[in-house]
Amino acid sequence: MVNDQTARRVLAVADRLGYRPHPLARGLRTNRTLTVGMVVPDLMNPLFSPIYAGVETSLREEGYSLVLAGADDDEVRSQSVITALLERRVAGLILATAHLETGLPGGLQPGMLPIVLVNRSDESLDVPSVVGDDHMGIGLAVKHLVELGHTSIVHVGGPTDVSTGLTRRLAFVAAMHGAGMEVDPGSIVESEAFRTEAGREACGRLLDSGKRFTAIVAANDLIALGCYDALAERGIDVPGSVSVTGYNDVAFVDRVTPPLTTVAVPFRQMGSVAGDILLSEMALGSSRFADGTASTLLRPWLVVRDSTAAVPVGS
Repeated sequence: MVNDQTARRVLAVADRLGYRPHPLARGLRTNRTLTVGMVVPDLMNPLFSPIYAGVETSLREEGYSLVLAGADDDEVRSQSVITALLERRVAGLILATAHLETGLPGGLQPGMLPIVLVNRSDESLDVPSVVGDDHMGIGLAVKHLVELGHTSIVHVGGPTDVSTGLTRRLAFVAAMHGAGMEVDPGSIVESEAFRTEAGREACGRLLDSGKRFTAIVAANDLIALGCYDALAERGIDVPGSVSVTGYNDVAFVDRVTPPLTTVAVPFRQMGSVAGDILLSEMALGSSRFADGTASTLLRPWLVVRDSTAAVPVGS
């Protein structure tokens, strides 16, 4: 709308004055800002810090800012948080709060704006997701325990209304069957949340049931630490009497006593990939990734520490 000479003069002056476009003003024209919202279920859970860092780095390189909000593991809270982000005219959303069978939170619909699920997946939703390969990860934990001689292995799982809880439970059953062992109903107990106290309570129920076992595969590190607490309350030594594995390899689990054997997930990469997918969606102006990819699986690996040992003699 202006000739090249005028445009060059305007850009030169803007550069000399250090001018930067105002994102809110630009948002009035485009009905979107250079802001992305990210919603996580629990701000206190340390696994979300590296995911956030990966997302933020990816978006920052393209001029976007990232707003982080916590839903406190509550669907009503999640809806209000997402509503607030939509009112701020975010250009896209990264969600770690999707629950199975309830669809997207906050009345969101696929196609409303670009959305990427991270550390969560739901095949019923037509939105891309970036997750760790939980079948592989739980399989690594079970294989490690079997190689140590354990045959009485139980699973202290997470809530099965989210993909991580359900997938890791199914992966545990599959890995046990693959090792030639049956899984009876008493071998699995579900925690109400991916938190330490919930893990302590679930492990306590398992101990009260009288189920005999020599190893626990926990659905995440915080649940595993809750198992530590429940076992310590009963005077049960880890790993002398019971071995414990976690999942995620969050910060500090190498510093607890004993240091936790766990499955590591590349969470920073998970955030970076999610950010890249969202950038592609926003560039396309749609809620479908350019190549149609629905889910991206990242490979985990086992980190062996001191919470696992050979099966106790006589067990």
